[in-house]
Amino acid sequence: MTPLKSPNPQQLTEALSTPQSLESYDSDGIDPIAERKLLWKLDLVLIPLFMLLYATNFVDRTAVGNAKIAGLEKDLGLKGFEYNIALTLFYVTYILVEVPSNLALKRFGSIWLAILMIAFGVIAISTAFITNFTGLILTRMFLGIAEGGLLPGLVYVLSRYYRRKELVFRIGIFFGVAPSLAGAFGGLLSSGLLSTTSIGSVTSWRKIFLIEGIVTTGLGIICLFIIPADPEISHMLTEDERIIALKRIAADNVAGTFKREKTTFRLVLRAFNVNTCLNAFTYLLVNISFQGLSLFLPTVIATLGHFTTVESQLRTVPPYIVSIVWAVINSYFSFKIQKRGVCIAISLLLNIVGYAIFVGSKNPHARYGACFLAISGGAPSGPMMLTWATDNAAPETVRAVTTALIPSLGTIGAVIAVWTYLPDDAPNYHRGNSLNLATCSLACVLVLLGVRYVYWENAKRDHGERDYRLEGKSQKEIDELGARHPAYRYQP
Repeated sequence: MTPLKSPNPQQLTEALSTPQSLESYDSDGIDPIAERKLLWKLDLVLIPLFMLLYATNFVDRTAVGNAKIAGLEKDLGLKGFEYNIALTLFYVTYILVEVPSNLALKRFGSIWLAILMIAFGVIAISTAFITNFTGLILTRMFLGIAEGGLLPGLVYVLSRYYRRKELVFRIGIFFGVAPSLAGAFGGLLSSGLLSTTSIGSVTSWRKIFLIEGIVTTGLGIICLFIIPADPEISHMLTEDERIIALKRIAADNVAGTFKREKTTFRLVLRAFNVNTCLNAFTYLLVNISFQGLSLFLPTVIATLGHFTTVESQLRTVPPYIVSIVWAVINSYFSFKIQKRGVCIAISLLLNIVGYAIFVGSKNPHARYGACFLAISGGAPSGPMMLTWATDNAAPETVRAVTTALIPSLGTIGAVIAVWTYLPDDAPNYHRGNSLNLATCSLACVLVLLGVRYVYWENAKRDHGERDYRLEGKSQKEIDELGARHPAYRYQP
């Protein structure tokens, strides 16, 4: 099939501003039937692809947990807390690159994401051949640099195709389901690979990194040719679809434009607002529990009975399967009622109950059941917080920084998580589970405070108490107000 030619920007602008093109359109200037067809196309192309990309990212990131119980520490001669140190350094570099990576994505386009995929695939392959602690540190740090930009990048690209009210279900699917799907698949793949014969000199846990790295690198190379670009130039869309896609972006913008403003330091700083900071800190708290249990789930389950390595790997799968179902239900419910905070709070209550069981019971069956609650509660909470902040971020520079800032600051929680399940706390991990219970409880309180703030701020705007922001400003300055514009209403 002959690829579509990139549109002429001047022709596209003229088409969007021509009165005849608005005939038979609704109040937003968008034909509802054509819009539904476009949404179906976007859902069928973007969501499965982005889910696959992030699932691959998550599998590569957490493979070290499966490798740990397969002999990684012994083979590399790790002592004391060296394993935890290596995991920590991964998250340090992961945090540092997220905002710069998203600004690079805004500048260079979606091909940046394909390059990141290839990079962390190659690094995963390299991990199969390390022989000591130094090698583990280097590969984990470089993996953090390569992987850090993928999640915020995927969310930002989605925000250029979907309207605010539509984002929650789509992000809930790809970001909420993908980690659980990856966790389940990673456990199955690891148990399968550990049961097979060696691949040349690659034995035991090394096979996990080698095969997963090859798959990731191949997928990244394919993405160089298929990953969707911005709707202004995407070959995925026809000319009519492109006009509708850009009209949808403009309809969600108080300035009424689909154009991306120039990146300035002032707009970057504006991303550090109440909504973003509250969601980032809450995400940090949730990440402490979810990432900690995800990284150490095989180890935790191994303490619940006399299981072989493969049996422990297989028992990590059911909790992730249940969490997939809950992530979809929770995201869809939020989409239908158009509220974010209450749905996050419900998920966090599952976390609280799960960790309360961990803390209060030593019964292995009850503790295994708690794994289901803790994983299910955490799976949609992070994605929903990222969606909530993205919903309330404008203009484009603020949104690009916000979609990177939330997971960036939130990943500090993952750094803390590395130190929550320590060897001297086994087998009950009382300190780690107590910390997770406290962080989930605090997160739930902060989410409810965030909901209250949104309603308070929207009421201020309803009564004209933010109209002063328009005084003495040029049209360009008014267009760049974004979420600070008096006509803008925050998503609760």
